[in-house]
Amino acid sequence: MSGASSLGAGNNGQAVPRQDQRMPKLFWRILITAVAAGLAFLLTSILSEDDGNIWQWTASIVIGSAVLIVQYLVDFSERLEKVDRRFAEIIAATELFSQVDGSVLRSDKVTRLVLGYTKVGEQGGDIVEAFAEKELGRLARLMEGLGSGNADCPGENHEWLIDITDCAKMTIFATSTSVDRDFWSSEPAKRYLAAQEKAIRARGVEVRRLFLVDTEAEITESLRQLCDKQRRSGIDARISTQSQAGPDAPLLNDVIIFDGELCYEMQPDVRGRPAMTKLKMTREHVEERIEDFNALWAAAPEPEVPQRVTSET
Repeated sequence: MSGASSLGAGNNGQAVPRQDQRMPKLFWRILITAVAAGLAFLLTSILSEDDGNIWQWTASIVIGSAVLIVQYLVDFSERLEKVDRRFAEIIAATELFSQVDGSVLRSDKVTRLVLGYTKVGEQGGDIVEAFAEKELGRLARLMEGLGSGNADCPGENHEWLIDITDCAKMTIFATSTSVDRDFWSSEPAKRYLAAQEKAIRARGVEVRRLFLVDTEAEITESLRQLCDKQRRSGIDARISTQSQAGPDAPLLNDVIIFDGELCYEMQPDVRGRPAMTKLKMTREHVEERIEDFNALWAAAPEPEVPQRVTSET
């Protein structure tokens, strides 16, 4: 109750400024000037042996005027610094939007992001602003990672997986190990497969998937049914065992190669659970993953049941 009362107090929960905070600066300047002049008059009266007070008045007026001038000079200097900072911010913003206009990204999306962020405070309190800052920081880290060729996040990121699938135009080459067997019965897997079907039918994307096992004993009936289901969706799915691939075959974790340009990789922890998702775009790394996938694909037997072609022109 006390928390709710404190939020409701004042002007929409905001602290009401004190009276002395709203006093105009001019009043304080006059007050400080008068005090300085009075002190100067008192000091000169004590130090001067002459009974006349003309010199005392002159000294107090001069000192008071000097104090007033100094206050205006300090205020002018502060205003000038604020103007300089404002111009620096404007120049930085102008350079930023110039870089955005010259990049491959659509500038209207960046403008929408900035405008949306500036309106966050209008719809909520501190928790909304904190959440917005956290999300903006996450997006900034992702953009920085994509710019450097490496991005990552803890755990599995299904939204990355589905969004990149929606962006694929040519090929999707993927491996699937025992780490993600439970994934295929989850809700994100349904959306992922739906995105692949759309990519195959609408854009003619070639999708290949290798289910990797160590021995033939791991090829269960449920795994065969999973392969058949994906083949019926237009995915060229195969099962590869380590014995078929040979002792020199590369060892891959779960990896998906999109358009031969981007690798979505899952890094397991010591218990074999997905610990981190990585996006890697460096040419050397992508080419190495493509070479490893092609070697495993060539060693995997072709499916016995011919798959149905669902691509539309």
